[in-house]
Amino acid sequence: MKEFIISDVKAETAVLVGLITKEQDEAKTKEYLDELEFLADTAGAVTVKRFTQRVNGPSAVTYVGKGKLQEIKDYIKLKEDEEEPIGMVIFDDELSAKQMRNIEQELGVKILDRTSLILDIFAMRAQTANAKTQVELAQYRYMLPRLQRLWTHLERQGGGSGSGGGKGSVGLRGPGETQLEMDRRIILQRMSLLKQRLVEIDKQKVTQRKNRGRMIRVALVGYTNVGKSTTMNLLAKSEVFAENKLFATLDTTVRKVVVENLPFLLADTVGFIRKLPTDLVDSFKSTLDEVREADLLLHVVDISHPDFEEQIQVVNQTLSELGCADKPSMIIFNKIDNYHWVEKEEDDLTPATKENVTLDELKKTWMAKEHDNCLFISAKQKENIDEFREVLYKKVRELHVQKYPYNDFLYNIEEE
Repeated sequence: MKEFIISDVKAETAVLVGLITKEQDEAKTKEYLDELEFLADTAGAVTVKRFTQRVNGPSAVTYVGKGKLQEIKDYIKLKEDEEEPIGMVIFDDELSAKQMRNIEQELGVKILDRTSLILDIFAMRAQTANAKTQVELAQYRYMLPRLQRLWTHLERQGGGSGSGGGKGSVGLRGPGETQLEMDRRIILQRMSLLKQRLVEIDKQKVTQRKNRGRMIRVALVGYTNVGKSTTMNLLAKSEVFAENKLFATLDTTVRKVVVENLPFLLADTVGFIRKLPTDLVDSFKSTLDEVREADLLLHVVDISHPDFEEQIQVVNQTLSELGCADKPSMIIFNKIDNYHWVEKEEDDLTPATKENVTLDELKKTWMAKEHDNCLFISAKQKENIDEFREVLYKKVRELHVQKYPYNDFLYNIEEE
């Protein structure tokens, strides 16, 4: 009997590249590269090195300068000599077709940018027909302007009539279409088909939403990996997939939740992220329809993240693009069990930084700003969940009475 030898598959290694500019200082670049490393880890790659360069802006030809590109090339060659080859180089910003082509020619390894990495994770996470269709459409939208580099190895097919077809053109006289043009036409046809399919899926979704009865719709929104799915599982007692990875949830999940005597619908949506291209948001508009149709938005925030305030801005900006900025909303500060702060020494006279702020001080600041529209919980450790349910009940009940004034099943419980 033949024996099978099981060997561990070695993860692809990656090098990250980012820029330090006037608009993006060193600390900000580090945060972005930390997030890019997390994205690479989610996609299944191991980051072994980071390269940064201080410039006024990205080079239109190679993104980084010639000297930095040579430095990256030397490092790739060194690792190759050590028999630890680099699988890919990932750039923190979206690259043009020209930049990709030039960098690839110089480095000779797989080149990815932030967008293509996110698309790769989306393709890996998509489960339903809706999500798969949206991912494919987003991939084609990204690929279309970059087709040139995909077909540089193919020459123009012979075309035209008469004796001017050129050497080797026998049997190739025809429309004179390049492989590039053919491929672009095929992709545009495919995109058109995918858009039609999404319209059909949207119609089905609208019908589903109409059949949900007279219930208030609540949607969980927020940055990726802040604990939306864990919060959903807690409130709905459901089994929505949740893990410490970016974009763990791609498909929108809707569950019926009952708090006391009040049923409502709770939706878990795809997380947002910095530097997410508009094309990607456009492709996922139908996934985000639950956000558009929601009566109340629960904006979940990872308070333990050092840059949570910028994440709040990113989510608010995306909600504004979706036309949802004016909806009733609440901020749910999650992961209070993971919040850390550094106590200042008594003789330290330097100004306090955000690292020196205690959780109680932070609570006072945000509660003064948002009044009763914010809560502090730990979905994982189930801290302050009773208060969360109580506040949510009051908010949903208020909205229900406004929207469905003749529905009296709410008043079975006597007013206190």
